[in-house]
Amino acid sequence: MLSDMPPIVLLNVGGKKFCTTVDTLTQREPDSMLAAMFSGRHTINQDSEKGYVFVDRDGEHFRHVLNWLRDGVVPKLKDSEYSELLREAEYYQLLGFIEGINAALNKRKEDDGFSNELTRADIIKCIQSERVRFRGLNLCGIDLSKLDLSCVDFSHASLRDVFFSRADLHCAKFKDVDAEGSIFHNAILRECDFTGANLRGALLAGANLQSANLQDACLIDCSFCGAELRTAHLQTADLTNCNLEGANLEGANLKGAKLTNANLKGANLQRAYLRDVDLRATDLEGAKLDGANLLGAIR
Repeated sequence: MLSDMPPIVLLNVGGKKFCTTVDTLTQREPDSMLAAMFSGRHTINQDSEKGYVFVDRDGEHFRHVLNWLRDGVVPKLKDSEYSELLREAEYYQLLGFIEGINAALNKRKEDDGFSNELTRADIIKCIQSERVRFRGLNLCGIDLSKLDLSCVDFSHASLRDVFFSRADLHCAKFKDVDAEGSIFHNAILRECDFTGANLRGALLAGANLQSANLQDACLIDCSFCGAELRTAHLQTADLTNCNLEGANLEGANLKGAKLTNANLKGANLQRAYLRDVDLRATDLEGAKLDGANLLGAIR
């Protein structure tokens, strides 16, 4: 019967029109942003006349996103196109898709005779020892998800596009690493040292960064949605275009941080140190600022 069919969803993604169902958007990746959008718990921006829901993203790649949600298929693309698609998968927080894209890229590297200095299997063997250091190594693109990497020293390593999702990394050292585009979704990063690290475009949604040191870190375009950043050290960090919606920054030190175009909707900034910070181009809708030090802050 028609009434038994899944509800139809009309999407306008960056000007390109798509038609799908609520089931497609919510079932394969239930923890994704798309699943949350169409869970019925949130108000969505819908065209009152034609019924399209507008999403301000690249429509060229959204067909691959839909095909993944429908069939679990990772498309065969050029490396440059995979990089663009990975960015979309990170935005929509499609962890299964991210893992699939990284697996496809790693297989291509293996087929081309390229290899990192260590593999996931090598690292699992290493972490069984008492003290582990991977200082300065090239570990780009490796899947290190769900591993116990607590207290490991990654300082100065190349960690681009590494998959750290749900890994235990508390007290790990990431000083001056290049971790651009890496995935730390739901990882434990308590008291980690990210001083001077390049985390541009990294996904840290849901990660626990309580008391982590991110001083002087490049956090441009990062996603910290729902992350735990209580008492984190963010002095002079660059948070330009950063998504901190719903993040807990209670007691965090943001002295001298750049927050241009940062999204802090619904964030907890109680007792945070925001002295002399320029907040003019920052979205603070619904943010909690009770007890925050805003002396000299520009709003």
